Amino acid sequence: MTSPIKKQALSLLISSRDAESLQHLQALCQDMPELQVTTRLVSNGHTDPLYGLERMPDLLLLRVSHLWREELAALLQRPAHERPPLLVCGPLEEREGMRLAMQAGARDFLPEPVEPGDLLQALQRMVDEARPVGSGSAGAGRLVAVINAKGGSGATMLACNLAQQLSTRGGSVLLLDLDLQFGSVAHYLDVLVQHSHVEVLKQVQELDSVALRGFCTHYSPSLHVLGGRADELFLPQDVQVEQLEALLGLARATYDWVVVDLPRQIDHLSGTVLEQADQVYVLLQQSLSHIKDGSRLVRILRDELGVQGNRLQVVVNRYDKNAPITPRDIEEALRCSAPLKLPNDFAVVNESQNAGVPLETHAPRAPITSAVRELSLELLGHRDDGEKGLLKRAFGRFFKGVSHA
Repeated sequence: MTSPIKKQALSLLISSRDAESLQHLQALCQDMPELQVTTRLVSNGHTDPLYGLERMPDLLLLRVSHLWREELAALLQRPAHERPPLLVCGPLEEREGMRLAMQAGARDFLPEPVEPGDLLQALQRMVDEARPVGSGSAGAGRLVAVINAKGGSGATMLACNLAQQLSTRGGSVLLLDLDLQFGSVAHYLDVLVQHSHVEVLKQVQELDSVALRGFCTHYSPSLHVLGGRADELFLPQDVQVEQLEALLGLARATYDWVVVDLPRQIDHLSGTVLEQADQVYVLLQQSLSHIKDGSRLVRILRDELGVQGNRLQVVVNRYDKNAPITPRDIEEALRCSAPLKLPNDFAVVNESQNAGVPLETHAPRAPITSAVRELSLELLGHRDDGEKGLLKRAFGRFFKGVSHA
């Protein structure tokens, strides 16, 4: 059963073991002109909804049955680049089922009875994601780089939480961990990386947007993660500049935002990201050693890599208003604009990291969460036109009565 072919339509396969559900879902999807809908009633002994297909669909809507474990496991056995973007509905057990569905690449899960509006919205998001590079807003994604001036200043914390905040307010986000040896982004978000960044980089010339999304780990439908696996160790020389440039170009054409957590070093990889970044955040704390290292890093960014003006922003993490070194001291030493300040919520941040849960979920009302939220709004352009932006006004409120761990 196939709907009339529509110009430039994407192929959507609806697969189910239940004929009535199949017919119902097909009727709901027929009104989308962007889709060419086909259905597949699975009645043989196979649990793989894609078994035996001569041509893979662009999108897959899977209505799981009581055999949902086997159906999702069958999809997981396929290489990521051979699994089309997936939408799941049906009698799925919440915890284990959601975990398996996300591992299989599911963009979303719709409980039954499926609401027509929810289904059409989820499909439209998948259609927008699957549009080929070069259509619409290709290449328009913004690149944000986060780097420590001194080890342990909080760059990974900011990168992960900023990416999560942007994904809830600013569209699709790729969080890229470029620390090839000690990257911890996957731990911060408690995700299991199936395909490493180096694995993707080595074949990036052959990938398109759909394949890139398939290789990434999906924290949520709008936040994808690309990092290293815990059992792998790579060196910077294992990756060529051309591979990274190709990945950044493809990522920016695929996602609205690309947030890169950089290691504390300047090499051919970090230099490439910093040169191309729309925004660079340099994190440090209030100590002489941080100022010394921060001054060297900022000088390199300005003089060697051409990161100038508003593209470069210094961030003081774990800010203490009673510390002997003030933001003014940092501003003068680094010859930078007034640094942004993140409050010292050490206990909250530590609990969030240990649990692998972003601050927005773990402690939505904490000062540090609000500060990162305001920073994401600044990036999105939601700022006050008055003398002080939302970010600076909010920080003024947060630092009143904030305890310092």
